[in-house]
Amino acid sequence: MTELSLEKAQTIAVAALKTAREKSFKPLAVVVYDARGALKALLAEDGTSLKRAEIAMGKAYGALSLGVGSRALHKMALDRPYFIASATHAAGGQLVPVPGGVLIKDGQGRILGSVGVSGDTSDNDEIAAAAGIEAAGLVFDTGA
Repeated sequence: MTELSLEKAQTIAVAALKTAREKSFKPLAVVVYDARGALKALLAEDGTSLKRAEIAMGKAYGALSLGVGSRALHKMALDRPYFIASATHAAGGQLVPVPGGVLIKDGQGRILGSVGVSGDTSDNDEIAAAAGIEAAGLVFDTGA
């Protein structure tokens, strides 16, 4: 598999929200991009705040742009803030360096896309993203 299908992207988004409901997370927005950065799925639960989808996009797009999960971007932001500021500029402002942006990989480690989740704590957002990816039979990479 070299492409992330619409069916897999939808499975990821739905499963992420299912996990959030099972764990009583706050309302979430979930975004799925394919490897080329094309938006494949976006779901926002009732009750999410106004800009949650855009924050989820920044988590996912930032991870995809730099090829690492956003947990690693968070560490970079703490260790090298000028680099992350420059990378955010290079990514057109679409880089949110906190957990919740997770790479989607196949069994051989190839990046197929990314998921971004926003609405609860960053750690809980990441849990939901990882669960969605696993539900689709793929491998997640949080950048940990």
